Amino acid sequence: MVLPSNSENMMIIDLCRIETPLGAMIACAVAQGICLLEFSDRKKLETELNTLSKILNAEIIEGDNIHFDLLKKELKAYFEGKRKIFSVPLFTPGSAFQQLVWNGLQNIPYGSCISYKQQSNTLGKPNAIRAVANANGMNRILILIPCHRVIGENGNLTGYSGGLWRKKWLIDFEKETKQLKLIL
Repeated sequence: MVLPSNSENMMIIDLCRIETPLGAMIACAVAQGICLLEFSDRKKLETELNTLSKILNAEIIEGDNIHFDLLKKELKAYFEGKRKIFSVPLFTPGSAFQQLVWNGLQNIPYGSCISYKQQSNTLGKPNAIRAVANANGMNRILILIPCHRVIGENGNLTGYSGGLWRKKWLIDFEKETKQLKLIL
């Protein structure tokens, strides 16, 4: 996807497609790191790409990026049950509150789930449950920033841009591979 450019000073966001057991994903990266990882069938993907382009004043062009090889390697290991934490650099433009929420998501242990209320309390924002849930929904980097590990207080699966079936699959997969490591 190439967005029109009226400025010689625009930066470039590189885009690639990555096949996973849950379907194709679209990854975007800039020099600082991965800035998007979404499933290609997401209904609002085009809107999300356009928003990212505007935020960064950048053109999105299919191409190579120094971060894509590590991302692909780490995603492959994750889906093989061999990686629980990612080291590929991330670039997450957003508000200070969104940054707080997204950083907090990365502290939820592999194979665990917490409720939005627990997440709000952990962040020191007990009255901001809806704002925290909204910031989770604004996460552009699925799996690496594991918003799939946040569920409703009653244990129900709620809100996931990749689809609730993928959220369930990821939660079940992480619980199973966590258990396998304990058995071995």
